[in-house]
Amino acid sequence: MKLVTFEYEGSHRLGCVSGEHIVDLNYAAESWLNSLGKYRSRQIAEAYVPADMVGFLEGGEDSMEMAANALAFALSHSEGASGRKMRHLLSDVKLAAPVRQPRKIICVGHNYREHILEMGREIPKYPVLFAKFANTIIGPQDDIPYPAMTNQLDYEAEFAFVIGKRAQRVREENALDYVAGYTIVNDVTSRDLQRRTVQWLQGKSVDGSAPMGPWLVTKDEIPDPHNLNIELRVNGEIRQRSNTSNLVFNVHHLVSFLSGIMTLEPGDVVCTGTPGGVGAAMDPPVFLGEGDVVNIQIDGIGTLENKVRK
Repeated sequence: MKLVTFEYEGSHRLGCVSGEHIVDLNYAAESWLNSLGKYRSRQIAEAYVPADMVGFLEGGEDSMEMAANALAFALSHSEGASGRKMRHLLSDVKLAAPVRQPRKIICVGHNYREHILEMGREIPKYPVLFAKFANTIIGPQDDIPYPAMTNQLDYEAEFAFVIGKRAQRVREENALDYVAGYTIVNDVTSRDLQRRTVQWLQGKSVDGSAPMGPWLVTKDEIPDPHNLNIELRVNGEIRQRSNTSNLVFNVHHLVSFLSGIMTLEPGDVVCTGTPGGVGAAMDPPVFLGEGDVVNIQIDGIGTLENKVRK
């Protein structure tokens, strides 16, 4: 499934993309349960398939199973329970970031060999970790803000995975059991702020510096996350091109490593690092400017495209 968060009548809703439509999974689940003659169908739908992505992921496999049944029902019925609208044209709604309020956004630095070389660093022995916060997240149809305090706004295409159930001290061979799915993140970075101190947080935590989307692709649709082409273009010009096979620390290792340090919770987002080709490493450096369009494509997921606006 391609799970989305979309805006409808002033609120954010959990949906699933099917062709040119989005199915409202919460309303569809209520309608499906109602068709089965279930009592308290609305309350059951709220418990298992709530409108919030993190709440939905907390339900684990039971919620995924109910969502699949709700999707099938919505695609074969024109009306839902109590007149609720189960389907929308994709073109009629605005997509938000699939996970708008994760508990944690964990980022991995220096995780593609070519990026490590272009930045003049050595292959790390352990994953290099830093954090972004929920204030950085914007959706696939939002503009990237150009903050007044920087003159060096840079892009970073990132393959990201989202945790699907609580993980503590996970073994690598079991790692994918704890992954809900995959999405795209642009780790927009203010390089001059990043380099003010030895810690990167200033340059990584500016409002709107983590475009995410367009959706969360469930892991069953991507059986091998380590053979996906990743490409970033600025105004149509290719700047980054690689494959997730080039990750120094892959998804299995990261789930195991991170869950040994901290408890991972449903909805936590892990950005796995960026390939070579960032603007700061060009000769001379080339940074983003007003009106630039940044387009990221990853096999099996799709396209994330955002425009820079001052």
